[in-house]
Amino acid sequence: MAMTLTQQSEPYAHWEFVHPDSGDRLRIVPERGGLVSEWRCNGRELLYFDQERYADPAKSIRGGIPVLFPICGNLPGDRLPLASGDYTLQQHGFARNLPWQLQLLEDQSGVRLSLSDTPETRAAYPFAFLVAMEVRPVRDALDIVTTISHCGDEGEAMPFSFGLHPYFNVTDLGRTQLEGLAPVCLNHLEMAEAETATQLARLPEGVDFLTRPAGPVTLVDDAAGTRLQLQHLDPMDLTVVWTEPPRPMVCLEPWTGPRQSLISGDRKLELAPGQSQTLTCRYSVS
Repeated sequence: MAMTLTQQSEPYAHWEFVHPDSGDRLRIVPERGGLVSEWRCNGRELLYFDQERYADPAKSIRGGIPVLFPICGNLPGDRLPLASGDYTLQQHGFARNLPWQLQLLEDQSGVRLSLSDTPETRAAYPFAFLVAMEVRPVRDALDIVTTISHCGDEGEAMPFSFGLHPYFNVTDLGRTQLEGLAPVCLNHLEMAEAETATQLARLPEGVDFLTRPAGPVTLVDDAAGTRLQLQHLDPMDLTVVWTEPPRPMVCLEPWTGPRQSLISGDRKLELAPGQSQTLTCRYSVS
């Protein structure tokens, strides 16, 4: 049987997963935040990835699918107040900066990426946890199923938000549309309510906004004639849209809660010791 998960050194060190039936490919860099850096579906590369920037470990990654945990966005003064005291937690949390474990799923249909607490994480977030992401290329789509567990056997409930920050290739930001968003959004650049249509008109100038759509959201690349649909289920059904011109990409991100959710209580998720929660989303292409 052909190996479905192999270690590669070019064009950068990564693990390559090739689906045994479809030939669809993932590239994964577990030691850089459990990053899925490429997703090739039906011969087309869906993910944007700035390899030159990635080669400088001092810089944040631009591309692939970074993971946001245990917060999405930032906290005032980077402070997380808990019953046990105040903790310092940087924007988007620490998951995207830490090494993850990588395994092939038993049925070889995809991979499992997992992150558990360390002394370093407990200094910023005093919980024993496990984040386990199963990433599966299925026909014309990518399924991501994430289970978050509070592994402690006593103590306070573990509050968290979880999100994905995928970068998708587009041909031309001026000929890119998004369908299915709610008519009103929160403009993160001003932290103020805004008309979604106004924000969408500004994709080529750079946007960062959150909406609460009622259903799937579709990224339409008019120039290429392609569509990518995000299907996300409650509670991971908020959608953030981000562009950073001149990069030819759009981030279409499923989040569980808005910025500062753990302080405001707006869609804050909590797990009692021993509890788990499963979050699902799918990106399908046509």
